[in-house]
Amino acid sequence: MDTRLSEIKLRIAKLRDALRNAGAHAILVPSADPHLSEYLPRRWQAREVLSGFTGSMGTLVVTLDDAQLFADSRYWTQAERELAGSGIALFKIPSGASVQHISWLADRLQPGQTLAVDGQVLGLSLAQQLRSALGAKGVRIDTTLDLIDQAWDERPGLPDAPIYEHAAPQATVSRADKLRQVREAMARHGVTHHLISSVDDVAWLFNLRGSDVTYNPVFLAHALLDASGATLFVQPGKIDAALAQRLAADGVRLAPYAEARATLGALPADAKVLIDPRRVTLGLRESLPATAAVVEAINPSTLLKSRKNAAEAQFVRQAMEQDGAAMCAFYAWFEAAMARGEAISELTIDERLSAERARRPGFVGLSFPTIAGFNANGAMPHYRATEDAFSRIEGDGLLLIDSGAQYLGGTTDITRVWPIGRITDAHRRDYTLVLKGTIALSRTAFPRGTLSPMLDAIARAPLWAHGLDYGHGTGHGVGYFMNVHEGPQSISKAVPDANMAMEPGMITSIEPGLYRPGQWGVRIENLVLNVSFDTPEQGQFGEMLAFETLTLCPIDTRCIAVALLSDDELAWLNAYHAEVRRRLAPLVDGEALAWLNTRTEPLGR
Repeated sequence: MDTRLSEIKLRIAKLRDALRNAGAHAILVPSADPHLSEYLPRRWQAREVLSGFTGSMGTLVVTLDDAQLFADSRYWTQAERELAGSGIALFKIPSGASVQHISWLADRLQPGQTLAVDGQVLGLSLAQQLRSALGAKGVRIDTTLDLIDQAWDERPGLPDAPIYEHAAPQATVSRADKLRQVREAMARHGVTHHLISSVDDVAWLFNLRGSDVTYNPVFLAHALLDASGATLFVQPGKIDAALAQRLAADGVRLAPYAEARATLGALPADAKVLIDPRRVTLGLRESLPATAAVVEAINPSTLLKSRKNAAEAQFVRQAMEQDGAAMCAFYAWFEAAMARGEAISELTIDERLSAERARRPGFVGLSFPTIAGFNANGAMPHYRATEDAFSRIEGDGLLLIDSGAQYLGGTTDITRVWPIGRITDAHRRDYTLVLKGTIALSRTAFPRGTLSPMLDAIARAPLWAHGLDYGHGTGHGVGYFMNVHEGPQSISKAVPDANMAMEPGMITSIEPGLYRPGQWGVRIENLVLNVSFDTPEQGQFGEMLAFETLTLCPIDTRCIAVALLSDDELAWLNAYHAEVRRRLAPLVDGEALAWLNTRTEPLGR
């Protein structure tokens, strides 16, 4: 048995010992921290440490005699490989939003038995579902137990990186104005206090950034607002005296991170508190006084930060130009190096592409781990090459590269697929059908307020017509020098709710895909901005929106089966490439400019 599997089995054994000692029969380990973040500080990566599964989403359930990892189709191939030999079984769920682990627990736990789950990382809405399903069976849920320390030796502490200010000109709205907007929403809800725990909402509201969470410029904090002030709970020492003084001028008090629960418990008995049940943990909710009234609604900041203003949109366009220029330089090098016969691997791609981005003005870091997947690796939507497992770029096939960066003026996320050696008609067919989906949705106009999941089928239709589909969503919201994944909009098969309405200024990805396990994967992704769309019937049927494509990078035409494109689709592609050339040519020269000109040549029949 290799060392990795030995460690995993030992940790699971220790976890079962901890369960027995606590008189519990099962433990639920979600992919979550006290802020319900998508990307987690190392301290809360318990699911990965205990199971060995490195995907960003998944839920681990361990009983005294069984262990299951619940993951959706984006991770099945990866999970099967990483779980092999660990004694942990993969439970395949249809989507990341699935809660089949709850029904699985309800089927296996008996009346009188106990499920352990740390209430400090358990989302309030998930807790409500657990209590409903297991309470009906007489199963006890103990949310006071954190058994992870007993199975995870040398568990890391809290991150201590400094917090800094996101300043003008890129910060186009002052902290005072943002606080005022949120307090206006509080007044509409009739509340005295508002608890914010999601780290991206906190960072946006206070115009602050950090590096506590890899790839996202955020920091661990809770915030409590009242009618005239705000308390920001952060680890001592993370905010220097000068920044603390500027915060104080805007009515922001600093308090130790560990005091958040006690402060909530000391609120007046007649307090009325606004919380977002999808963005607050059970532990924080239960810290409130029993007499306090609670209003559950989406964080006002979540809606506000999703709608980028005109100045922010212009900074994003500039960030996209710099990002596109970096990719031109990288791909020019890549194609020349391949032609020279240099040894290139998926790891080399990550290193060189990241280095090119780092040279661009305003670059802060990557926005997520680069996905460079050649052939079969590209069929795993969330694949990541490691020193222990990677492929060399040699022979024939398709190379999928999904990457992005954080700039002071915006966040990028782009996927392109490139031909390596000789490709087949089957490659071209799959590539072109995915491209047709990207184009179809990119060209769509729709009424303002359309619920974003309603747009999902437009990108899938060209694939559905051939009996094909993909297991992930078509598009996610993107932050402004913030999380690469943000809500509330989601172009997906998610059940729509009113908060998913499409509004001007929202930035969303369009990324249909097609994956053939063990063979290849195709995904073509651009970011788009919701903009007003003028029509001859303007005003008679309400305001219309359309998508402005923000991402600037050629779409490789060598992979296209031109016969499958309509004249309108071909015209869209050529117009897009003309815009890419116009915007990027002034920013590159030499081999990068030559590459740009070659890859943006108009495509004919």
